[in-house]
Amino acid sequence: MEIELNLLIDAIVGSLIAGIGISEFEAEAISGLSFPELLQLLPIANRLREEKFGNSVRLCGILNAKSGRCGEDCKFCGQSGRWKTEVESFGLLAQEKIIGAAKRAKQDGAKEFSIVTSGKGISGEDEMETICSSLKNIRSLGLEPCASLGILSQGQLSRLKNSGLARYHHNLETSQNFFPQICATHQWQESYDTARSAKELGLKLCCGGIFGLGERWEDRADLAVTLSRLKPESVPINFLIPIPGTPLEHQQRLSPLDALKIIVIFRLTLPDSDLIVCGGREEILGDFQSWIFPAGATGLILGDYLTRKGRSPEQDLAMISSLGLSARENGLD
Repeated sequence: MEIELNLLIDAIVGSLIAGIGISEFEAEAISGLSFPELLQLLPIANRLREEKFGNSVRLCGILNAKSGRCGEDCKFCGQSGRWKTEVESFGLLAQEKIIGAAKRAKQDGAKEFSIVTSGKGISGEDEMETICSSLKNIRSLGLEPCASLGILSQGQLSRLKNSGLARYHHNLETSQNFFPQICATHQWQESYDTARSAKELGLKLCCGGIFGLGERWEDRADLAVTLSRLKPESVPINFLIPIPGTPLEHQQRLSPLDALKIIVIFRLTLPDSDLIVCGGREEILGDFQSWIFPAGATGLILGDYLTRKGRSPEQDLAMISSLGLSARENGLD
C-alpha cells in the first residue's frame, strides 16, 4: 500500500501543479486510505488551503426563517410535511425578526447572514417582498446577504440580486445517480439549473451536499467533480444526523475518519472554492473538529443550524484563534 500511496500522492501533486483539481479516480482512491495514510495527505490539503485562502476563516450565520410544512419528500429532512417529526413548523418570519437575528449573528462574529426557508421555492409575492426588504437591511448592517430559498427562476434570482443578495445557496445534495433514492418530488436537474442560473447572473454561488445518506464513495467523488465544473465560490459540507420520523432515521452515522476524507477529497477536487463545514460537524467529528482546517476547510457555520443547536460561537471563535486563524472580512463595498 505504501507504493500505491506514493503513486496517489504523485498523481495528486501533479494535478495541483497543473492547476486543476484531482480526478474522480483519485478521489475514490482517497476513500480507501487508513487513518495513518490519510495523515500523509493533510499537509497537501493544508498547504493548498493556505495558498488559496491564507489563514482566514469564513464565518456564516443562518436563520431558519420558515420551517416545516414542506411538500417535498427528501428522506433526510425533518421539515418535510410527509414525515412525522418533532420539528417546529411556522410561516415566514416577519422582517423585524429576521433583522433581529441578523444583528445577533453579527454580534456573535458572523460576517455573512443567510435567510433559509423550507419548501420548494418562494411562495407568493408577500414572501418575496419580505425577503427582498430583509436583504436590503441585512446589507445595511455590514453583513453579506445570503439566501437559501429553494428552486427559483432566473427572474426571481435577478429580483433578489437587485435587492442586495450577494450569495445564493442551493445544494445539489448528492450525485445525480443517487438523488432519485433520496427525493422523488423534484429532479436533480432542477437544482443544478437553479445553481447555474445564480452563477450566470453574477451571484456568488454556495452549492454542496449532505453526506451519510447511504450513498457510495463513488457518489461523493461524482458530486465533487460535478461541482468542480459548476465552480461555486463556496461548497457547504453537511453530515447527516438522522432525524427520528424520517425514512433515514436508522441510517448509520459517518465516522470522523470518513468525514475528514470527504473534506480532503473536496479540497483537492475544488482547490479554488471555499469549503464550509456545516450541519453535523459537532456530533460527527467530536474531538476532531479542529482537524477540518488542516483537512482543507475554510469556513463554518457559527451558532445554530436550521433545526438543531450548534456549539456556542465563543467555543468556535476560541478554536479558530487557538489555531492561529482569524475571521475573514466579507468584502462588501
